[in-house]
Amino acid sequence: MNDSISQLDPNRLQRSKFSYTTRRIPQESIATLITGNLRPQSGELVLARVSGIGQHTRLERPDGRRCHLFIGDEIVVSYGHRYAPDQFEAVVPDNLAPCHLVAAGGVAGNMLNRHRKMKIPTHIKPLGLLGDVHGRRLNLNNFKLPSLPKPATTPLTLAVVGSSMNSGKTTTVANLIHGFTKLGMRVGAAKVTGTGAGCDYWKMKDAGAKVVFDFIDAGFSSTYKASLVELAEITETLIDNLAHSEVDIRIIEIADGLFQQETAALLSLPGFASLLDCILFASADSMGADAGVRWLQQKGLPVIAVSGVVTSSPLAAREIEAAIRLPVYPTPSLTKRATVETILDTLAARTEQPQEPLAQRSAALAVING
Repeated sequence: MNDSISQLDPNRLQRSKFSYTTRRIPQESIATLITGNLRPQSGELVLARVSGIGQHTRLERPDGRRCHLFIGDEIVVSYGHRYAPDQFEAVVPDNLAPCHLVAAGGVAGNMLNRHRKMKIPTHIKPLGLLGDVHGRRLNLNNFKLPSLPKPATTPLTLAVVGSSMNSGKTTTVANLIHGFTKLGMRVGAAKVTGTGAGCDYWKMKDAGAKVVFDFIDAGFSSTYKASLVELAEITETLIDNLAHSEVDIRIIEIADGLFQQETAALLSLPGFASLLDCILFASADSMGADAGVRWLQQKGLPVIAVSGVVTSSPLAAREIEAAIRLPVYPTPSLTKRATVETILDTLAARTEQPQEPLAQRSAALAVING
């Protein structure tokens, strides 16, 4: 090992622009800069210099404000993989060589490919990994929420999944939050998979959620390429912490589409259905809605209705209802008392069956599968 550890000037750190992915990191925990022949790990913090402005001209800060980037700026971001069919696919690099800012929330990675509409990514030059006073590399995992015991009684739990990116999942979640809140219910929300960025997090807060978490709170800058065990642990950490937050209902969002490998793996996990009382499926089109609902039903998952972008078209909504024989809720209707009460009746009708922790089942499954 040829690592070099140097003390980091606190004034230099104060001048640096911190990203959304670092929002759980106390600045006083950062004391050293680590350089050398290092192989970064997903979730590790890196001090980097902006060397070329591309797609992302601004960096989302921990408080949600997007600050403008200039060449020469020093920024604090975290390494991570990225999966975004309409933006970038990226992976954590093998070394501290120049790489890319692949998400405005502060994710550093090597771009593998990009959607045709995307500009080249913003280029950054890593200056070193950030460490604590003892020179130990800092990772988001060091600051995650605790694992909590299962409460004696659990809140109602609703999940929103979708056919693809931009199918209306977060808008569906936000409208549900607003609808339940208007009935006087305390709502907890969580985005359990995705890439570190605050847009969805802040939208859930603005909709009225009492408490909001995302996978960053479970120690991950991104869930792309996370193992089955890690996905299960993220999910359970977030929903258990919501249960201990004195909420009446938990609403969770699972990012991207059913073909995304982590989404498919999590939803296919034996026992995942036992965590949920019901699922709303968000789709961008009627064919996607039909295929997605059938996919979920084949997995034994309790999908009860469709919403999302497709419901902007009354004609498409009629097509879906005729095909799948499930209610189709236009997204704005999710804030209406009648719709919310119908969903609550469906939730109340489902009984919860005790199950061993999901993470234990996923670990056993991983052993079985080799």
